[in-house]
Amino acid sequence: MICGEIHFSDHVISQMFRRSISLEEVKFILKGGELIREYQDDKPYPSFLLLGFIDHRPLHLLVAKDIETENCIMVTVYEPDKNVWSTDFKTKTR
Repeated sequence: MICGEIHFSDHVISQMFRRSISLEEVKFILKGGELIREYQDDKPYPSFLLLGFIDHRPLHLLVAKDIETENCIMVTVYEPDKNVWSTDFKTKTR
């Protein structure tokens, strides 16, 4: 995803720390992750769910994007639950 500036919410920072996900890993997913879902009606900005793999570990990154400025706000990052997501981690199974 192409971003002007990149901002990190307090929530994503605490989640990164708690889940042992580094800044470099988040930036890697932001730059080259696969867009798997769009939430155009999210407020104040539309958001996008990206999927990336770090050493075979799947990670989801939720990013809000100010379309006017192209600035991106990292909302949360997590390892998708294998009991909730399909084997490719792109579709919820329940």
